Amino acid sequence: MKVLNFLLTLLLLISVNTSANQPTGSDKPKIISRFAELALDCVHKEYPNIIKHMMTEAADVKTPKQLYPAFYGCFDWHSSVHGHWLLTRIVHKYPDNIYYKDIIDTLNKSFTDANIAGELTYLNRPGTGTSFERPYGLAWFLQLTSELREWNSTEAKQWLATLKPLEDKIVANIATWLPKLAFPIRVGEHSQTAFAFGLMLDWSRVANDKKFEKLLVSRIIKLYGDDYSCPLAYEPSGQDFLSPCIAEADLMRRVMSKEQYSSWLSDFLPSIPVDGSDSWLIIAKVVDKSDGKLAHLDGLNLSRSWMLAGIAAGLDKTDPRYPAIMAAAANHKQAGISAVINDMHYMGSHWLGSFATYLETQRGFSSN
Repeated sequence: MKVLNFLLTLLLLISVNTSANQPTGSDKPKIISRFAELALDCVHKEYPNIIKHMMTEAADVKTPKQLYPAFYGCFDWHSSVHGHWLLTRIVHKYPDNIYYKDIIDTLNKSFTDANIAGELTYLNRPGTGTSFERPYGLAWFLQLTSELREWNSTEAKQWLATLKPLEDKIVANIATWLPKLAFPIRVGEHSQTAFAFGLMLDWSRVANDKKFEKLLVSRIIKLYGDDYSCPLAYEPSGQDFLSPCIAEADLMRRVMSKEQYSSWLSDFLPSIPVDGSDSWLIIAKVVDKSDGKLAHLDGLNLSRSWMLAGIAAGLDKTDPRYPAIMAAAANHKQAGISAVINDMHYMGSHWLGSFATYLETQRGFSSN
């Protein structure tokens, strides 16, 4: 009976992956264009805005654009950064997109020597320290420069050269912090370390920064390697956009062989079903999309979907847990993409397109 259930689930997954959950043909360009529209609408939209900024005197009172001349839009610095990544990802992977020229013009406006010098000045100012946007925003910045490194174009080379001084500063800040981090940060929002470490590790391999990669891998193993019995039943919290348990599992497949990972995952998430069930992970629902914190749950569905696919990629396809993991990933994708395609409040639209793009373009896998 278990074998029969396994085969039936695989057949279901094949049908799911060719349905509306995985847009193909004429649907996909429309969906990708929808993501582009969201970022184009906000990367140079200064207000409304929340800034993270220490003030020590009246002269420190400045507008977002004065503080962050490149990444002032999209409500906050980190959303602006991954909004710029979204646009870079689309022109890299979809050069026939209807917004191609608009995106190029937008990125040219943001990525100037003067703007990046201003960003660097801010990171170097007294009182800012190394904790600014750590780890989430800094990790997304490295995702942005990873994308530029992998895109073989004149524009990408020029923009990467412009961003390089800021990248160097960010990498130095992270490298200074990592040895001091005594414990992982296990929350479902920006300060979570598991998700950020995944993006940082991916950057180190694209940039071929062996020293940073070695440091990061050693810290990941130290902080997470002996974990077990993650309390998945306690998730999600009411304003999560990242799953602490699922994100950690997606991180660890990056630093272990399949054999090691399979054994570690058995100890870490022993509740993953082996019967192909698709209901073992509850889909999150947003009841008020105008509430920025409650709207986080739409992002949770998106991030869970790509992270579940990442977990599955760390296992053999014959693993009895594989069908249930992929079935849950498909359910979460359907809910998450639907939320982005339909009308949203700005509390969600200023950032959810990036999560949807990361999922839809399978960015979490180094070959894509």
